[in-house]
Amino acid sequence: MSWKEIIAGKIEDFEENGLKTVEVEGAKVLIARVGDEFHALSAFCTHYGAPLEKGVLSDGRIVCPWHHACYNVRNGDILNPPAMNALVSYEAWKDGENLKVRIPEDMPKRRLPEMTRRDPKADDRTFVIIGGGAAGYYAAQSFRENGFKGRVIMITREKRLPYDRPNLSKDYLHGKAKDEWMPLREDAFYAEHDIEILGGKEVLSLEADTGKIVLDDGGTMEPDGVIVATGGRPRKPGMPGSDLGNIFTLRSFDDADAIIAAAKSASKAVVIGSSFIGMEATHSLTELGIKVTVVGKDAIPFEHVLGKEIGLLLKREHEGRGVVFELEKNVSRFFGEGNVERVLLNDGTEIETDMVLVGIGVVPETGFVKGIELLPDGSIPVDGYLHAAGNVFAAGDIASYPDLRSGTRSRIEHWRVAMQQGRTAAMNMLGMEVRYGGVPFFWTDQAGLNLQYVGHAPSWDSLITWGSVEEKEFITFYVSNGVVLAACGNWRDTEMAAIEELIRLKKMPWPEELASGPIDLKALL
Repeated sequence: MSWKEIIAGKIEDFEENGLKTVEVEGAKVLIARVGDEFHALSAFCTHYGAPLEKGVLSDGRIVCPWHHACYNVRNGDILNPPAMNALVSYEAWKDGENLKVRIPEDMPKRRLPEMTRRDPKADDRTFVIIGGGAAGYYAAQSFRENGFKGRVIMITREKRLPYDRPNLSKDYLHGKAKDEWMPLREDAFYAEHDIEILGGKEVLSLEADTGKIVLDDGGTMEPDGVIVATGGRPRKPGMPGSDLGNIFTLRSFDDADAIIAAAKSASKAVVIGSSFIGMEATHSLTELGIKVTVVGKDAIPFEHVLGKEIGLLLKREHEGRGVVFELEKNVSRFFGEGNVERVLLNDGTEIETDMVLVGIGVVPETGFVKGIELLPDGSIPVDGYLHAAGNVFAAGDIASYPDLRSGTRSRIEHWRVAMQQGRTAAMNMLGMEVRYGGVPFFWTDQAGLNLQYVGHAPSWDSLITWGSVEEKEFITFYVSNGVVLAACGNWRDTEMAAIEELIRLKKMPWPEELASGPIDLKALL
């Protein structure tokens, strides 16, 4: 490999504790200045390619502005999902008044983390991951990243490799994301790192005390450790007519493909439930030119999650795209010959339709677990290290964990939380004793809005808003018992990344400070 030295700029051009992208001879390099230290790295997030200079530098971490992947500023290593690849780091040094960087002629955009392979002579243990979603995938990578040389087996009911599930209701559903973009990794990755995938398999039972697993094909195994990461199954309607064709839920790749196929000959659709899945799918269906009616039991979509004002904004933006809302109503039954043709609501309203999408939440997929007393919602109680019982850990949508910030148990159905927990569970199975304390984060793109939500506020006493929700440029803070638990912003990427770090570091300003007007949150880091 041939290298060249470039002058990245004058030392005075780089703000202390700041990020700046420089371009020299067509090469883009991110310069991070930490005090009087300089670090040079690849300039774009390895997840979706966000420009990292728009993120924040905090506590030795670079936080991506879009989906909050975190990297070690000194070497580019992954510190937080959803990134799966690390940044490339380059030598940087001061030369008089200039900053110089040594880069290769052919610059890579990312690098695979250093990972081990199986070596039975070094470690004869077998670890099994039940579930092939976000938590399951990241557990497998975490095992190999952290030096595990034993056998790693992932059991998944799907016949596909782990894929980008959030995209199913977003770009994939309305045709912007191609099929080949969806897998998290190619087949060769799993082969290269000796991660065995048992696809199309159902686990009938897991005995928590012994770890014994029974599969639907009669096979059994008794591994040395198990991570349960099975996620949830969609709630299905139970009213008359629910067995008609063209009534869908959306959880898997196959679900999305079935919806796309039905949408090709549809002009009208009914979406039941004003959940995130339901409303993102609503946006995608309207992008396909389908007239959508949303039926929801709440008076305002998302009011209990985001508050009344943001809920009304989302409703108004969808209505501006032709969506009709039937709120504070329920479905009584479906009518049709073979396929659904009409939906009857509890107030007598009938809606003609070509298809129905049901988005009324999920139920934790835990019925196969024996020897653990499940919580009333079906989730698995775990401790702060995601340990459930014996040699069994749990991660993702099914795990109810002690929340360090709220002091209560939480179960959060977010993609990045699942990845964080899969990573942490694997580390703890290896004996690393890493307490789970990730700051929850999710994003949603719908009806022209790009909302980011940081933290977790199941309820709140008051809201503080900077900017204008009406004008779609805002940050809203959720306050409970005098503490800021969460924030939601639209097109405020850098500030939302800063808020996550402030919550993580326990540096979030008090509500009284926030109420006095906008503060430079990035400067507080």
